[in-house]
Amino acid sequence: MKNKVWIILAAVFVGILVLAAVLYPKLSEKYAASNTPGSANSGEALQAEDFTVYNTNMEEVKLSDYFGKPVVINFWATWCHPCKSELPAFDAIYEKYKDDVAFLMVNLTDGRRDTVSGVEKFISDSGYRFPIYYDIEFKASNTYGVYSIPETVFINADGTLHDIRVGSMSDAVLEDYIQQMIGESK
Repeated sequence: MKNKVWIILAAVFVGILVLAAVLYPKLSEKYAASNTPGSANSGEALQAEDFTVYNTNMEEVKLSDYFGKPVVINFWATWCHPCKSELPAFDAIYEKYKDDVAFLMVNLTDGRRDTVSGVEKFISDSGYRFPIYYDIEFKASNTYGVYSIPETVFINADGTLHDIRVGSMSDAVLEDYIQQMIGESK
């Protein structure tokens, strides 16, 4: 009798996990598309909040330094598999639009799982060319309430939020966001 109860409980648990895995992408797409401050559907034009991170020379860099053209901020970490899966798309998009769009690939550098030297090695070994910034003091991630990565913030040239997207994106979705922002800045 005890074995049957455990088997039933295990089956229910597996069922819940499968259901969550199937529904999470659908629900997160709906949330990202319609309920994000500054998104096209919300009708609000919220000013992007400024923050400070460090570039590869360990110099302070502010988000507002890049206003004047569209900005893409991607919060990521080397230990995050969904983050790593979308980095090739970001690298290709960066190469294509680096003159028209500012890219801030912000690593959540906690000093344990991600260190500056470890991230530099990862980027070098991977051959990525996009600029890396380090959120050593968590000012950027706290400013944008990053609770799950990857998270990408799209900012219009005038410094207003275009959209915030939680979760990894395909090449096509990323390209679509860039095209929207470039179209709005002209």
